[in-house]
Amino acid sequence: MLLNETIKSSKILEETIDFVKNSLKENINNITVERAVIGIFFSGVILSTGHAGISATPIKEIPEAVCCPSSARSMPNAGHLKERSVLKYLNDATSKIPMKKAMGIAVLSALSSYCREMELTEGYEMEVGVDALNHVDLRDDTYPVLIGAIGPFLRVLKNRGKPFSVIELDPRTLKVDELPFYVPQGETGEIVPKADVLVITGTTLLNGTLEEILKLAHHDTQVVVVGPTASILPHAFFKRGVDILGGDIITHPHKMLDTLAEGGSGYHLYGHSAERVMVTKK
Repeated sequence: MLLNETIKSSKILEETIDFVKNSLKENINNITVERAVIGIFFSGVILSTGHAGISATPIKEIPEAVCCPSSARSMPNAGHLKERSVLKYLNDATSKIPMKKAMGIAVLSALSSYCREMELTEGYEMEVGVDALNHVDLRDDTYPVLIGAIGPFLRVLKNRGKPFSVIELDPRTLKVDELPFYVPQGETGEIVPKADVLVITGTTLLNGTLEEILKLAHHDTQVVVVGPTASILPHAFFKRGVDILGGDIITHPHKMLDTLAEGGSGYHLYGHSAERVMVTKK
């Protein structure tokens, strides 16, 4: 079985998994996955409870995805994802096999929704239909650093006409007018401590780099983590200095999975089968 040794462990995921298990107690033993879809951009699940979750599909983290025999090893449970216990998926959420990890995070996202509905969580405010990126502090004197090429926010930063930096693994995802702001990943330790505002893509949960980035941030920096992959309970994020968490809530689970199965991205979900949410501490 092929492992991706660049994927690091995540205390945020481990602590959130423990929180969910402790909150649901014995009930978690009876919950299974009713339906699972691995899409081009995002993957998602629906649980036997009716709750749904989502995660980015880590295509770039699967270097062996070049032919059927080798690619098959990246998702060894394909064909057997339905009726599988959520506990097995939660074990996968800490795996070094990227696709298994993504599906584990999607299940953790769905279980987070279940915990919220059962009122098993507290200590934070969640606003539905609110884009967390609209609440980033972009006063003239702030220096924003963006981790990951988040298209809509890149446009905001360019229109602002002030200095900023974007740290991105693959510079090919940037447009020509965005390349002057590009910073290679190797300079993360130099750039992040200078940020007044730090906006991080939730996909850093997949490769396990999020916690290292958070440790680099200055204590006065506004830290925002956004994206569908960040749609899990927020406690472990807040514990590590995150101020705003921007994820998704799934409003029409089967419609969401149908869209993902047809190659849909976030643009195809919002207002149809999902809504953005902004989560902050109480």
